[in-house]
Amino acid sequence: MKLFATLFAQLDLSNKTGDKLIALKDYFIKAPDRDKLWALALFTHKRPKRQVTTTRLKEWCQEISGVPEWLFQESYHTVGDLAETISLLLPPGEEGDDQTLHFWINYLQQMEGLDDAAKKDKIKAAWKVLNKNERFVFTKLMTGSFRVGVSQQMVTRAIAEAYQMEKTEVAHRIMGQWSPEKIGFEDLILYENKEDNLSRPYPFFLAHPLEIQPELLGDISEWQAEWKWDGIRGQLIHREGEVYVWSRGEELVSDKFPELVSLGKSLPDGTVLDGEIIPFIDGHPLPFSVLQTRIGRKSLSKKILQSAPISFIAYDTLEWNKEDIRSRPMKERRDILEHIKATVPHDRLELSTLVEAKHWEELAQLRETSRTMMAEGFMLKKKDAAYEVGRKRGGWWKWKVNPLTIDGVMLYAQKGSGRRADLYSDYTLAVWDGPNLVPFAKAYSGLTDAEMREVDQFVKKNTKERFGPVRTVNPILVFEIAFEGIQQSSRHKSGIALRFPRIARWRKDKKAEEANTLSDLKDYLKLYGG
Repeated sequence: MKLFATLFAQLDLSNKTGDKLIALKDYFIKAPDRDKLWALALFTHKRPKRQVTTTRLKEWCQEISGVPEWLFQESYHTVGDLAETISLLLPPGEEGDDQTLHFWINYLQQMEGLDDAAKKDKIKAAWKVLNKNERFVFTKLMTGSFRVGVSQQMVTRAIAEAYQMEKTEVAHRIMGQWSPEKIGFEDLILYENKEDNLSRPYPFFLAHPLEIQPELLGDISEWQAEWKWDGIRGQLIHREGEVYVWSRGEELVSDKFPELVSLGKSLPDGTVLDGEIIPFIDGHPLPFSVLQTRIGRKSLSKKILQSAPISFIAYDTLEWNKEDIRSRPMKERRDILEHIKATVPHDRLELSTLVEAKHWEELAQLRETSRTMMAEGFMLKKKDAAYEVGRKRGGWWKWKVNPLTIDGVMLYAQKGSGRRADLYSDYTLAVWDGPNLVPFAKAYSGLTDAEMREVDQFVKKNTKERFGPVRTVNPILVFEIAFEGIQQSSRHKSGIALRFPRIARWRKDKKAEEANTLSDLKDYLKLYGG
């Protein structure tokens, strides 16, 4: 358990991808096989069933530590994490033998069916022999809250690098239903699977943002412009009768989009398309918020399939007649794509529209209509460009529209997590609705470290009320909030939800009275809302 607790602490304390990868690789090399498998399960949302309520854990911690309820709650609000609070308040343990991660998970599973008194005895016994870091992880396992800033993609990459494998191989092998109690690490990860080569996608070609005037790219006739769709980048593969749908994050998502599996089966064998996974009805794309209703669902009801039907907007052909054609010019690959669209009778296949313009100024004017097309701007692709690997300059550019912005007043502040745990760095912003301020967004990125410390001092000096970890502050500070999209929402007090809100700048030049209004947000909603 010490090895896994050390890993968890390293992941929790660092915000650098490189550090997290090193820690993960080291763990997956050193840990016992059953612990590797359970760690993989925990990081990919396959967690053991909860056996005890958080209410009971709080009660038992207070009883052992002698801390009264009010002080426990104050400590919890300061720390911000229940498992960490408990691990800090419990008296020092009596160091016992270092048991494995899978030993302690099995220990928890054996509590199923026990009454509260028996569970209490087992948990007290465990807390007694675990050190502070181990208790933290052990209690995390009980609460079911296991967020540590590690994505499935990062774990996939770490295992791939640790065992000199391709990321797509690992991603394919950890997909689907598997249990740490029914399979070994070697069987799941290390043994070659005959489907690996069939399912393997090509590395995605990624575009750089266009940060120069488009005229500097040369003659517009040498380029093709397409809308930059607001969906999930993906590859649709049909090989030897099998269909695979991959996201750009190298996650196999075939089970989430059955419409695309059906589409894939209608493609000629030996075909791989690059495109956008996007909700589409009556020839028009739907907002990203509709796609979100499909993401993360374990099961897809008939109602969801009807209200958020998915299409594949294809914009490139990577494999044709079982041949890798990425080195061919964009124009030739596009011609093949148009042939596929003309010969494949499937209503879930759409072709990315080419936007025609005689000169760059005309294209710039068309770009301003992007949001009405549910697009983020343009993709510019050189007609003679090959399909490269990764982010290469010159062949493709993304020419996005500027984000929408609104000025809001900070109303609430909350301490962050990780390296920002001691700073009030998470803010709730509000706009004016008559004489009242109405919250409309939360933002926790965009300020420099120095600005964050300055705001932290303001919060501490201008607190009006406290609600647990949240402080209400005097409405003085104004921030410009940038965001990518807007939609109606019954879950938000303002009736509006923003996509990717972040702080663009601290408006020290503005007074609170000069911030925007709810009416301004509703104007945005009329123009760009879904």
